[in-house]
Amino acid sequence: MAGVPFRSALALRTRNDMSPMPRSRREVLVPAQALAALRRGLRVEAGPLAAAHALHAAGYAAGDSIFDMLSDSAGRPLTELSARRFWNYVSELLSRRGWGSLEHRDVPPALGLMASSDWAEAEATTEETQPSCHFTMGLLANLLGRVAGGAVSVLEVRCRACGDAECCFAFGSEAAIHALYGRLLDGQPFEEAAGAL
Repeated sequence: MAGVPFRSALALRTRNDMSPMPRSRREVLVPAQALAALRRGLRVEAGPLAAAHALHAAGYAAGDSIFDMLSDSAGRPLTELSARRFWNYVSELLSRRGWGSLEHRDVPPALGLMASSDWAEAEATTEETQPSCHFTMGLLANLLGRVAGGAVSVLEVRCRACGDAECCFAFGSEAAIHALYGRLLDGQPFEEAAGAL
């Protein structure tokens, strides 16, 4: 990229044909620790609830680009893919971008579950007392909602930042996720709470 001003060289991510990506599809590579630092900073400046909402909203906005990237890589509408192929595309795309592996698991019919033993948003800390991958929950809610053609709610039920072996994201209708959350607050283990829905 000789001859390209330094600022422009940092701002562009290029395709194989070396043409610049559309402005809305630009990506920025940041260390995973930056997400934990951002979460901590937002908590100090705005409080825990506001920090969670801000990160969720940012993730939700990012879901549009992830949806577009998945659609481009699939070469056809995502709704035409088999479930297996769709989850493979999601996992491969996010893994290539440094987020970590993501595995879809079957759970009771009212819910879906995705899990990762190496999820980047939980990477830099083990000091959390509650699941804290708020950006991811927003991103997945947007992505899955666009594929489903309606609202999808996402709840992180296990988190590596809390010392769990993996991050697990339950998803489903707002009513199902609300009911799950209530059961978890009552102290039921996830498997028992999910099975009761």
